[in-house]
Amino acid sequence: MTFPQTFLGSCLCDAVKYQINSRPKALSHCHCSQCRKSHGAAFASYGSVPRADLELLQGAEDIKAYRSSESVLREFCSHCGSSLFWSRSQGEFADWISIALGTLDTPFTGDKQKHVEVASKAPWYDIQDDRPQRQS
Repeated sequence: MTFPQTFLGSCLCDAVKYQINSRPKALSHCHCSQCRKSHGAAFASYGSVPRADLELLQGAEDIKAYRSSESVLREFCSHCGSSLFWSRSQGEFADWISIALGTLDTPFTGDKQKHVEVASKAPWYDIQDDRPQRQS
């Protein structure tokens, strides 16, 4: 089975549209409190691509950013609030950007996935799959 290498995505209200020109890697379901609050859900699912592979097609001016920690910048649509991206401003992965997988419009399947920050997961949610789990 062949998979596309270009993926389209958008926010809930379609003000922001983007394209990524490589397949997302490092698929993770983050259970930290910041990701839970950012998504309003039990966890946030992200995949990462080199920053150069993200192309904003529409609505760049509609994206707002919030620095949730000294090194992490979260980006979202200023109209509908959809979480879109997060990135590190320093360190080993500063050239990568993480895409909120729920905003992809192109069908996507990921083989290697993991749960991260499970030590701070929501107490009302039980992880019931067999994917690897990282405590922090």
